[in-house]
Amino acid sequence: MSRYTFTHTVSAEPERVWAEIADHEGMARWTPSWLPLPKVVMESEGSPDRNGVGAVRQLHLVGAPIRERITHFEPAKRLDYEALSGVPAKNYTGQITLTPSGTGTRFAWTIDFTPAFPGAQLILRTAIGTFARVLARRCNK
Repeated sequence: MSRYTFTHTVSAEPERVWAEIADHEGMARWTPSWLPLPKVVMESEGSPDRNGVGAVRQLHLVGAPIRERITHFEPAKRLDYEALSGVPAKNYTGQITLTPSGTGTRFAWTIDFTPAFPGAQLILRTAIGTFARVLARRCNK
């Protein structure tokens, strides 16, 4: 099992950071240029919030989309998800927690998974670590 946590403190309040991470279809705005995410499609909506628990999002990169289901949705505090398909790992889960920090927010993005092949952990660590950095830059504007 591999586990990585990426932590950033940003100037934006938790509600603003939450608005970014909870807007699944808007994720393409904060992906790195070397790994462009042309679109995110909502396969099914969550309840009671359309982006909440039970929502399934498709991240379209190259090839088959990555499909993720939202498993915990606590506005301005925590979002959890699990990969259903499309990642080079088994039992992949992610959690993003938000904590007020002075006038801003500390967010921690943790991923847990079993690599599907040797080296897969490097791919996932690099991709999610980069997503977290780009999100932090966006929330510092």
